[in-house]
Amino acid sequence: MTVALMWEARAVEGRGAELLEWARAQAEVLAGEPVRREILRAPQDRVLVMTWWDAEYDAELPELPEPEAELITRAVHRWRFESVDGA
Repeated sequence: MTVALMWEARAVEGRGAELLEWARAQAEVLAGEPVRREILRAPQDRVLVMTWWDAEYDAELPELPEPEAELITRAVHRWRFESVDGA
C-alpha cells in the first residue's frame, strides 16, 4: 500500500522563502526515506510538503515538525491519504 503524507504551513508575510528553505531542510533529514518527496509553494507564502511511503495507512511514519511559531501564521495542517489508483 502507498500512503501519502501532506504537510502545509503558511509563513508570516514576507517570510515565505525562509519557510520554504526550512521545510526543504527538514524533509531531507526525515527518519526514513520516502518513496517520493515533493515540495510546493503557493501564494500567501504557503508551503506544502508531500511524501509517499510504502506502508500501511496507520503505520508510524516520520513527519515534519512544527516550525517556530514566529515563522508561521497558524498551526501546520496535516493530512494522510492512501493510494487507491496508481500508475
